[in-house]
Amino acid sequence: MDTLANVSVEELAEPLTYPVEAFISEEYARAEGDRLWSKVWQHAGRVEEIPKVGDFLTYDVGADSIIIVRSAPDTLKAFHNVCSHRGRRLVDVPPGAQCAHGNKTGFVCGFHAWRYNLDGKCTFKLDEPDWKGALTDERTRLNEVKVDTWGGWIFINMDPNAVSLREYLEPAASILDPFELGKMRFKWRQWVIFDANWKTAIEAFMEPYHVAGTHTQMLEHGQYYAYSAAYGLHGVSGFDERDPSLKMKQSTTVTRAGKGSDARISTYNLQNEIYTTVNKASTTETLVNAAKRLVDELPEGTPADQVIKHWLERAKADDAARGVVWPTITPEQMSKAGLAWSIFPNMAILQGITFALCYRARPYGDDPHKCVFESYAIERFPEGGEPKTEWVYADPTQEKWGLVLSQDFSNMAAVQKGMRSRGFRGTLPNPHQERKVTNFHRNLARYMQAGAPSVLPRDSK
Repeated sequence: MDTLANVSVEELAEPLTYPVEAFISEEYARAEGDRLWSKVWQHAGRVEEIPKVGDFLTYDVGADSIIIVRSAPDTLKAFHNVCSHRGRRLVDVPPGAQCAHGNKTGFVCGFHAWRYNLDGKCTFKLDEPDWKGALTDERTRLNEVKVDTWGGWIFINMDPNAVSLREYLEPAASILDPFELGKMRFKWRQWVIFDANWKTAIEAFMEPYHVAGTHTQMLEHGQYYAYSAAYGLHGVSGFDERDPSLKMKQSTTVTRAGKGSDARISTYNLQNEIYTTVNKASTTETLVNAAKRLVDELPEGTPADQVIKHWLERAKADDAARGVVWPTITPEQMSKAGLAWSIFPNMAILQGITFALCYRARPYGDDPHKCVFESYAIERFPEGGEPKTEWVYADPTQEKWGLVLSQDFSNMAAVQKGMRSRGFRGTLPNPHQERKVTNFHRNLARYMQAGAPSVLPRDSK
């Protein structure tokens, strides 16, 4: 992985460009299976989806299909979803479904009825003596895949020599651990097959730089200047101030004061705008309601930092009264965690104290111009009070996804088309606000051995 000429982490602060073959080349899309997807840790589901022994779900990426199953109360196993006899998939995804899931005591091939237990051992081969002793346990067991968990997510890796999940996720995992994401549960989850490359889709959520051009309605209640930083394979973005004197520890996060002279009013306006236009996500009903009361509970002229402190204290008390306990997160930890993380290669997490809005994008076969795009909200609920959810296929409309996400969809499709134009001279990402994007391509190029970013020459005039 080290033979390709590539930019350094330090050079990500410079004006860069990167080629578009990663988005539009059929050859590149075919190569991703061998060079990328078979080598990386990727999140395949949530632990809450398979709570009981025998519970399973499938995860498909490109041509590969993986079965993840709870084989014992405290043990998850993952296997390639393929019978060792003639290669039939053991579990079929129902037409129109995002994945297959259910509960089984074992897996039976629908072709010749070979059977496998939850540990992957082949326990029945029809007319086994015909093979004259050649069908050993090693030859017939399911091909195992690495599986581990973090933050309530199940991750798989098809590379038997892969580093541990924890090593792969650092330092993002340690920075996000205080949020106790594993104690959150699904609020809603939706997916769609979309007309854009998976990278085009996931990059739409790597920076707030696009808000001024895409989500213009949000500018009334907040400013969206942002920073973007690389953390190894991963990256973080957060709100920033053009004027350094205006910075506050929590102003990098979604729990911040809005735009306006009265922080009591602007905080509510911003929270309400986010909640109503981002499909009731990126904040919570508790936070919105607590913000609405600020004008009644605080005097006019209360400084913004005191408004935010009071607001969060009241929301925390409101949640406690309904059985939702907040994790202990210091202002320093909140500031370092920022607004949103990109977990390489295809996961985005916009986190808050009691919630997260998440995205995942995967290739759709080897078509470079389509992807499987998924978004879901997770939240802290009272014990046993989480809603019952399923993956719902939703056409990319405002009615189904809310105003903000429908605006993002419009961009994804238009960018995918635009990158194929003969008139496109090449990408010009913002060195301060889109560094997560260039860091993504720096790491992607290491796996793919192609497409590395390069520093733009300075104008000598």
